[in-house]
Amino acid sequence: MSSFKELINAPTPVLVDFSAEWCGPCKMMAPILKEVAGKTEGKLRILKVDIDKNPAAANAYGIQSVPTLILFQNGEIKWRQSGVVQGQQLLQIVSQWTK
Repeated sequence: MSSFKELINAPTPVLVDFSAEWCGPCKMMAPILKEVAGKTEGKLRILKVDIDKNPAAANAYGIQSVPTLILFQNGEIKWRQSGVVQGQQLLQIVSQWTK
């Protein structure tokens, strides 16, 4: 299994969903992320990081609210947003890096 650092340093874009079990809006993101994964198959990796189980990762990226989505490519943050993002909007955003 690849490490988090290896994954985000890859040329394939990686969308990381920083979330928590107790978070209502995070639960709303799950079907949206599933839809995006289906439409970007092979062009985008989606990872879910539970901030309660991985506080070091949350601290490293200054996660203050959940859900927070961060798009990485080649180790760089390409895009970041907190809160629920609708499917079409998220597809438009990630399409810049998944061509």
